[in-house]
Amino acid sequence: MKKRLLGALAGLAISFALPSFAQQKDRADRGIVQQRDLIGVPEALGEFGELWRKEDEAYNNNNAAALAPLFTEDAVLLAPDGMFFGRQAIEQRYADVFRQWPITTFSRDRYGLNAIDNAAWSVGEWFGTLQGETGPVLVGGYESAIYVREGDAWKIRMLTVSEKPQLAPPPAATPSPTASPSNQ
Repeated sequence: MKKRLLGALAGLAISFALPSFAQQKDRADRGIVQQRDLIGVPEALGEFGELWRKEDEAYNNNNAAALAPLFTEDAVLLAPDGMFFGRQAIEQRYADVFRQWPITTFSRDRYGLNAIDNAAWSVGEWFGTLQGETGPVLVGGYESAIYVREGDAWKIRMLTVSEKPQLAPPPAATPSPTASPSNQ
């Protein structure tokens, strides 16, 4: 009798639990964000191509005032020299950098463009030549960006920029010590 009662209770518990697990699975599935690859989508490439063209033009012209409106008001820039919060701080940072290290050439390669709901992200590599006090300096690095839609335009919500480390030349070879004459 106890075994039948325990079996019935276990069956009843399972019958109540199954719909609950099914509901949780449905909730989890609805919560999963769908990502879409936008490379090859002409409309997306046209819109982002325009944004990227404006961005590259601003870098090549050392124009912080033209670069700033491409960011959202609450954007964040993570750069080797610090974190900058908000469009105004980002504009000031670029104005300072362009004054200290004017860009003579700038280009980049993007390796992906993906959409997640109403946002998008990209990763890439950048290259440039800066005018230093002693002449041109070649620089490069990696970047990742998150974009959001503001009205009819895509804007940068977060930009992370890193620099490739400059490799130091290998140390000069030191001559090996010569064998000293033995005392005979």
